[in-house]
Amino acid sequence: MSMIPVNEPLLDGNELKYLEECIRTGWISSEGPFVARFEENFAARVGRKYGVAVSNGTVALEASLVALGIGCGDEVILPAFTIISCASAVVRAGAKPVLVDSDPLTWNMDVSRIESRITPRTKAIMAVHIYGLPVDMKPLLDLADRYGLHVIEDAAEAHGLTCYGAPCGSFGDISTFSFYPNKLVTTGEGGMIVTDDAGLADKCRSLRNLCFKPEKRFVHDELGYNFRMTNLQAALGLAQLERLDEFAQRKRFMGKRYSELLSGVEGLEIPLECTGYAENIYWVFGIVLKDGLQFDAERMMRQLGGKKIGTRPFFWPMHEQPVFRKMGMFDGEQYPVAERLARRGFYLPSGLAVTERQIATVCSVLADALKENAA
Repeated sequence: MSMIPVNEPLLDGNELKYLEECIRTGWISSEGPFVARFEENFAARVGRKYGVAVSNGTVALEASLVALGIGCGDEVILPAFTIISCASAVVRAGAKPVLVDSDPLTWNMDVSRIESRITPRTKAIMAVHIYGLPVDMKPLLDLADRYGLHVIEDAAEAHGLTCYGAPCGSFGDISTFSFYPNKLVTTGEGGMIVTDDAGLADKCRSLRNLCFKPEKRFVHDELGYNFRMTNLQAALGLAQLERLDEFAQRKRFMGKRYSELLSGVEGLEIPLECTGYAENIYWVFGIVLKDGLQFDAERMMRQLGGKKIGTRPFFWPMHEQPVFRKMGMFDGEQYPVAERLARRGFYLPSGLAVTERQIATVCSVLADALKENAA
């Protein structure tokens, strides 16, 4: 049996046509016309006025925090269970990340725990949509409004997803996306900032381009970054965006097929199909090993890898990251749901190119491996 990779994108639309246009015209840098087209179309797709294309999702968060004026002495509330980009962006801005544990069913930030983490120094809440279901945004936005807090929506994993019927990426002051190869829309590497605030959009555009001044290019009043997206990347992204509805439908089909085949397998917790405010888009198909099993995700992943099934671990909690511990952060803090998810969760092959036959193989091999380990 050939290896079933954890992710393989689909690149069989207009990607080659648009890339050939870039090469034929010579527009391969960030000055090319596909960048503006991609920004405009992507922003419109998520119901925003402005889009700012950048080099990846991590820098999209970093630029957003700076644009909002968040810095030294400020606090930003975010989930303990997320990718390190979220917390590192806060730290690099000079602010303090304040953590919230996860909801055990959706794996997202437990919104009911946010208010207790608000202090006079809190400036923003970072809502991060995890693995296919969104954060419950309505109470989060109500809370932010009541306390006068900014909302940064990290929708990196939420292409095509909705919450209360509105597109993810349309909530709060500013939203960010990633276009890494495992996302529904990929540019290889890349990201997008979207907002309805013209001032924030202009600030992000300046920050991504070294804060060049239009009237005197090489004289700088501020220090910016080189966070630019190339025309080649934007061309790829535009072709991918044209198929987002198709890709979202395919992801949901894959998720439901996995659910059907694994629903009767002992020892597994599988993702919720829906909540009262959203339908799972199954960006990845994650599973959590139940506590009764006397082995963890790491052992199961090794075993599946030996049988040519690609997997990837869940996020490691922010308060247990060695780099932050060295910095003296999160001392003595515990987030038991996040800790459990990290140790007992992982996800299965979930790329858009995975076939129904491969899904069936994955489920069969997983069920056999669980039986072997439980014996």
